[in-house]
Amino acid sequence: MSSFEIRGGRQLKGTITPQGAKNEALQVLCAVLLTNKPVIFTNVPNILDVNMLIELLADMNVSVQRPSANTVILQADKVNLDYFAGQTFQHKSGKLRGAVMLAGPLLARYGSAMIPQPGGDKIGRRRLDTHIRGFEKLGAAFEFDADRNRFTLSCSQLKGTFIQMDEPSVTGTANVLMAAVLAEGTTQIYNAACEPYLQQLCRMLNNMGAKITGIGSNLLTIEGVKVLNGCEHRLLADMIEVGSFIGLAAMTQSEITIKDADVAHLGNIPETFQQLGIQLEIKGNDIYIPAQENYQIKRFIDGSILTVYDHPWPGFTPDLLSIVLVTATQSKGTVLVHQKMFESRLFFVDKLIEMGAQIVLCDPHRAVVIGLNRTMQLRGITMVSPDIRAGVALLIAALSAEGKSVIQNIEQIDRGYEAIDVRLNALGADIRRMD
Repeated sequence: MSSFEIRGGRQLKGTITPQGAKNEALQVLCAVLLTNKPVIFTNVPNILDVNMLIELLADMNVSVQRPSANTVILQADKVNLDYFAGQTFQHKSGKLRGAVMLAGPLLARYGSAMIPQPGGDKIGRRRLDTHIRGFEKLGAAFEFDADRNRFTLSCSQLKGTFIQMDEPSVTGTANVLMAAVLAEGTTQIYNAACEPYLQQLCRMLNNMGAKITGIGSNLLTIEGVKVLNGCEHRLLADMIEVGSFIGLAAMTQSEITIKDADVAHLGNIPETFQQLGIQLEIKGNDIYIPAQENYQIKRFIDGSILTVYDHPWPGFTPDLLSIVLVTATQSKGTVLVHQKMFESRLFFVDKLIEMGAQIVLCDPHRAVVIGLNRTMQLRGITMVSPDIRAGVALLIAALSAEGKSVIQNIEQIDRGYEAIDVRLNALGADIRRMD
């Protein structure tokens, strides 16, 4: 198990470019299984979760070329369907939540697919009902193999239909959408997720020859086609990294420019951090955050305490609530952070409390943060990264803290952030990777 050793209390300065979007990569890479033509991806993040998915595709006999660190060319012209029945697939795919999105393309193109129980973060229950009910409405049958802990799906020909999703699940919408593009007839998906990453998947599929309308809305209409072609696709900047860097700048009183942030696709992320009192300026496609000695949390118009909560897009993304929470610890004022969508994502706050933060954990979903306003600096401690997003929140806390901190289990951070230690050290941080 690797760890980070951080010496905090340093002001950072400089320009940093966010990586390609992890959550988009896990969707669009699976879509290569819909065609036998090559698909070229650029701005692909070189991180554990994405590399694990690419490795899984290679094991299926998908051709993989990597002409540069962030460019990947995939071609699924000789897919080995027997691989899915083996223990290797079961073991590898069970570690990666994104592997569930292989099912839609496989079902559409080959008439069968297997889904392992979801892997990835331990942040609460993540059910597969939305995926499977959508496949069933398209005409697929499924069975659950309790011995192997996996679902088996099959169909002779998927047929278009009207599907009302029981929740606007991003992965559920992506999976059903990829199945529907090769279905016979027209499919409508209502209560669909409409995150920028899903919009990117829709545009990519249309570039491959799909016929999808309603992109960006919660009603997608898909006219099925017989075959798809290859294309070239550039991934967006990772909005979670962008938000993380805004919080980092505020916590460490640093002057940072976030370059090529794909500002048009950030939704209310900049505004939410501005509600915490953080100054930022959007300059074209870049975000400039000046060094701030203090930042004061705003109140609602009636004077009540600010509440920041997650909500399906265009609401605030749940992946940034941990960053909001840690950033608020050195603000002036009080905020209620309400994590509605996952029940275990706030349990890392005990480490922040141990560092000296003033936080009341009300229940698994809500925490009240009383900002220290820099009257007391957080102190360095030894801690363990429980998941990707909490891990980076703890890293931000450690970079602002007095003394040395150690974060163990940084494989969780590496799953979602590309060479984060190297990139932050280039701004003046002191992070050492210990193996």
